[in-house]
Amino acid sequence: MRAPGIIVIWLLAVLIATLLGSIVQTQFNLAALASLGVDISTATRLRATAHDLAGFTPLYGAVIAACYVIALPLAALLARRWPTLRTGLYVLAGGLSILAALLLMAVVMPITPVAAARSASGLLALAACGIVAGWVFARLLSGADSTQNHRRADT
Repeated sequence: MRAPGIIVIWLLAVLIATLLGSIVQTQFNLAALASLGVDISTATRLRATAHDLAGFTPLYGAVIAACYVIALPLAALLARRWPTLRTGLYVLAGGLSILAALLLMAVVMPITPVAAARSASGLLALAACGIVAGWVFARLLSGADSTQNHRRADT
């Protein structure tokens, strides 16, 4: 597959992990408020989610992009060695890179800037968003590769 196609698929994976992560972050924050007795309506949840998609997503997207610019090419290199593990390697890269970045931020910064990552369940939920994005990346890349191989066979 050519570089522009891979970049588009990479950008889509970054977008998926970012949007899902932002939604997870918002819902974990609202759940924390609800546990304190704050009544949170569905309308408030939707407004807060939209607000975070606009405000939190750009910075979180930069974190995800930094993760994926390292992790997904590394998974591609490993997949050349172990092609049968290709999808699993992208899935692991998608989730573990986010987990590593969030844990690193917790160590380096005085307070974890991603509030959902302050609990084990939130940390795992954010990593799961990365797993989904890694899986989508693998599937789209595989589909694009098979389409390209099919075109070559026709010529």
